[in-house]
Amino acid sequence: MCFEDEGFCGYYLGVREVVKPCEWAYFSMETLKLIEKYGRMRIDEYAIIKYVKRNHLLPLKYMRKISWRLMIRTMSREIARFIQSRFGELKISEARYEDLLSEADEHYPKYLEHLNNVIPSQ
Repeated sequence: MCFEDEGFCGYYLGVREVVKPCEWAYFSMETLKLIEKYGRMRIDEYAIIKYVKRNHLLPLKYMRKISWRLMIRTMSREIARFIQSRFGELKISEARYEDLLSEADEHYPKYLEHLNNVIPSQ
């Protein structure tokens, strides 16, 4: 579901049987446009790694860590854990899960605003 007036989308993925599970995927409307444009393309992972190194960009393995540090500036750690699907660190009841979902929807636009202030646009 997308909240265009808030500038983001949140989709249920339900990926649990992997090393890093992902229950929900949150991203900006700008990211949605990139997904729509390039989502069906087959991109070689090593080509991306080489591009990142060649252009002195932040390695992909640090993206989650950096976003965590920025998220906890704009929302509680519990909500940030929920958004990042850090369920091993998050002990919640089913009722609290529903609360966290609505709180994540409420706080994610604040995170995007903070992200836009911290990272210069191109």
